[in-house]
Amino acid sequence: MRGRAELSRSSVVRATVILIALQVGFDYNWYDIGPGFVSIGKEFSVGPADWGLLTAGFLVGAGLLSVPAGFFSRRFGARSVSLGGVALVALAGLGSALAPSFVVLLTTRVAAGVGAGLFFSPAIGLVASLYPPGKRGLPVGIFSSAFSVGAGLGILGSAFLVPEIGWRGAMAVGGILLGILVLLALPLVPRTTGVPPPPSSRRSGRVPAALRYPGAWAVGFAFVGIEGASFATWQFIVPYGEAVEGWPIALAGVVGMMFVLPTVFGGPIGGPVAERYRNHRTQLILATGLAGGVLAALPFVGLPGAIAIGCVFSVACGFVYAVMYVLPQHWREVPSEEIPLTIGLFSSIQLAGGAVVSFLFGFVVGAISYLVAWEMLAGVVALTLVALVAVPPTVRVLVGTPNAADSSPS
Repeated sequence: MRGRAELSRSSVVRATVILIALQVGFDYNWYDIGPGFVSIGKEFSVGPADWGLLTAGFLVGAGLLSVPAGFFSRRFGARSVSLGGVALVALAGLGSALAPSFVVLLTTRVAAGVGAGLFFSPAIGLVASLYPPGKRGLPVGIFSSAFSVGAGLGILGSAFLVPEIGWRGAMAVGGILLGILVLLALPLVPRTTGVPPPPSSRRSGRVPAALRYPGAWAVGFAFVGIEGASFATWQFIVPYGEAVEGWPIALAGVVGMMFVLPTVFGGPIGGPVAERYRNHRTQLILATGLAGGVLAALPFVGLPGAIAIGCVFSVACGFVYAVMYVLPQHWREVPSEEIPLTIGLFSSIQLAGGAVVSFLFGFVVGAISYLVAWEMLAGVVALTLVALVAVPPTVRVLVGTPNAADSSPS
């Protein structure tokens, strides 16, 4: 993707800041529904399995569009696709607030997921395009960590808003705020960024390298477990705290925020580490194993232990995702303009698998107990990580040379 050389430093900073703000607002609208599950259940006479369906519906919508978003970015540009996608999330948030039935609410959550799929991977490529190769780890890490800020604010903010203005009011607030950010982004993200490659450079009739590279598929499957664990934990921790631990909804929201917000520290650590050191498999295995291990202990600790587990879990997740999103920079088999497509493939596989895991979590909660559901979640994290054995060695990206690398594998 082109346009970086044409921009001043101030333009780059403004564009980066508003893209990070969009990430925060987008994730707020993703996670503001969890604290409203109990109220939604009472209004529509649905239970935990149906709550899991709401979570899965969003993930299905996001998963279905993640790969097409990469193709759309190559044709129409990352800017147009990402801003259009996040605008759809804002509209779907307002639609959720007005849903007259559970079926309509589920439909709006799927629509929000579609917008999420269109926004996320092109936005990462857009942020990366603002910086030269070798200097992208920190901004990409910060951008990915903004996920935790938005998710944490969504959980905590909704936990405070639901008792005051209801679950509908809480979701309307999220949609309105994100819509305002979209309007601000239109002039702040220059039209010269994330533009598509010229038609002459597009290889028609061939499967893109991103879809042929085995590492992209392996990474996608390896983190289905942690993706599903993140979604299930972030959406269910508030109703779990209310039902099992007896925490007031506001306190449960604070605990839920601790499972999300500290991720902001993991990204800025993981991005530069992944760019500086090439032992990516080791980095990913250690961080993911730590996240799954502490999650297994969650049912056996009280409030202080839950907060500590939340902090460790979220920092580990932030580290994992930052490393994951930097990885394509080290794959010389993947052209730079196909990085959004590569990340879209990651996301598509992980979101589809995560939707299944999240639904199963809700089903197990309803059919058996939260205890069994938490242990199942930790087991799935470890099980899918086995796919990392198929990730090819990576090489170091040289500063100033797009997709250039030395010959020393990890």
